[in-house]
Amino acid sequence: MSSPAGTSLFTGFTKLCKGLALILVGGHILVQILPASVNVLALIPARTIPFVWNLITAGYIEQTVYGVVVSTLGLLFMGKLLEPVWGSKEFLKFIFIVNFLTSVCVFITAIALYYIMRQENYLYMPISGFHGILSALLVGIKQIIPDQELSLLKIKAKWLPSIMILLSIAVSFFTAESAAYLPTIIFGTYMGWIYLRYMQSKTETKHRGDPSDDFGFSSFFPEFLRPVIDPIASIFHRMFCGRSDTSGEAHGSALGGGAPLPGSDPIEASRRRERGARALEERLASEKLASARSTEELKKDAAENV
Repeated sequence: MSSPAGTSLFTGFTKLCKGLALILVGGHILVQILPASVNVLALIPARTIPFVWNLITAGYIEQTVYGVVVSTLGLLFMGKLLEPVWGSKEFLKFIFIVNFLTSVCVFITAIALYYIMRQENYLYMPISGFHGILSALLVGIKQIIPDQELSLLKIKAKWLPSIMILLSIAVSFFTAESAAYLPTIIFGTYMGWIYLRYMQSKTETKHRGDPSDDFGFSSFFPEFLRPVIDPIASIFHRMFCGRSDTSGEAHGSALGGGAPLPGSDPIEASRRRERGARALEERLASEKLASARSTEELKKDAAENV
């Protein structure tokens, strides 16, 4: 007898995502069997020097069952959508670079908090987890299918990263150790955007980044806040690009409003979103087809049994 129609939702995962999921599960099992391994693999700011490898390994170590389940499912489902659009090599590159940059930012933040607050727990708190990369993957979803409405939540995909950060900040008021996850989520989101906005290379066009207005920094905020966000964001844009945008074209800032970036192509950004939407439509169509076939086979089996 065939599987139920709903199982099509849990098919089509890529080999790369399955491999990364095994790493997450394996890392969780390791720290359960050998709890002392957390001291070596997790990001502990006071021990990062000389244990510099924890800037890389920390992102793949989940210390709780809840964490490994959420991270694994999030990776599989988002990877099923993003990897076909970006390609396996670019998808893996995105995860590696964003994870490393996020860990560096979290390390610097922990050191700064220690000197400001004079609390040693900021130095010795083991920080780890895939949630920073998950936040960055949500930015990828925002980029390729910003106007796709999620049927269950009744919200557009472009608001997912912002909602993730807001919920994390809200939860932090009720948890004692918010420093263990909140900076990672915030920096993961920001580093994911920085990479996609400025660094992601396009082999077909030899351009980098996404200069579209819809992917500017202010797009993470409600419309009424954008006049305030844009001028502030433009300062960081000029710092990041290493030049001043004095021309009329640069007014509005790529970081805030969406002015053209050096070596970027707005047409390619539009094509990327079209590919993302098409990939999603094809995925949904294939799942519907699989569901229909499964239902038909179930009816046939039932008729034969009668």
